[in-house]
Amino acid sequence: AVVSTQSGHYGRDFTPEGEYRVDGRASQTMLDSMMYKMCYYRFGEVTVDHRQPPGFDRTRESVIGDRDVKLEYIEEAFTTTNWLVRIYKVKKLDNRMIKKGSRPLKAKRPRKTRKGEKGSVGKTVIVNRGKKVSTRK
Repeated sequence: AVVSTQSGHYGRDFTPEGEYRVDGRASQTMLDSMMYKMCYYRFGEVTVDHRQPPGFDRTRESVIGDRDVKLEYIEEAFTTTNWLVRIYKVKKLDNRMIKKGSRPLKAKRPRKTRKGEKGSVGKTVIVNRGKKVSTRK
């Protein structure tokens, strides 16, 4: 994973002992972070070795802290076979509601031009004249 973790959020990702962990002793801030969720999404379903439980991280030699990671704002778009590259996309937002009155926002409709203002820009009227192309021979 291409992730920089230089003391996280002022040290809140570390355990009280000052350790940076992703296993069962990881801090709640770490388990809730986007970095953790993107790295370990669906990892709890994977069994790498028949001697190890699902969700076992061979690099850190421990089972990850949260094996059932749920994604709220993003979804998995692509993951390579060996999980070296993972690409996510942002989910579309539901219809936004106005708090007061709870009605959906209406899109502004473009202003219709008047009959004599075809092709007008501001006060300048642009008229394109030419010969009609005949399709018959």
